[in-house]
Amino acid sequence: MEASLIMMLTVFVLAMFVGFEVITKVPPTLHTPLMSGSNAISGITIIGALIAAGDGQTSLASILGAVAVALATINVVGGFLVTDRMLKMFKSRRPRDDA
Repeated sequence: MEASLIMMLTVFVLAMFVGFEVITKVPPTLHTPLMSGSNAISGITIIGALIAAGDGQTSLASILGAVAVALATINVVGGFLVTDRMLKMFKSRRPRDDA
C-alpha cells in the first residue's frame, strides 16, 4: 500500500512540474484560445471527480472528490466566461448595413 502511495505522489509531483513548464512556455496571444479549448478536458475532469465523490469508499475520498468537482466546475465556468469575453472583442460595435 505504501509503495503505491509513493508512486502516485511521484507521478503527481512530476505532472505538476511538467504542467508548470508547459503553461509558462505558452505566449500570451495563445493563452485564451488554448484555455477555451481545454474546457472539454475540464468537463472530463468533472465526470471523474463525480465518480470519485460518489464512490464513497472512504470519507476522505468523498471529500476530495467534492473538492475536485468544485474546482473543476470553477475552471469550466471561468473558461467559458473568458472565451465569451474574447469572442465579444471580435464583434463589430455598430450594426452593418447589408442593404
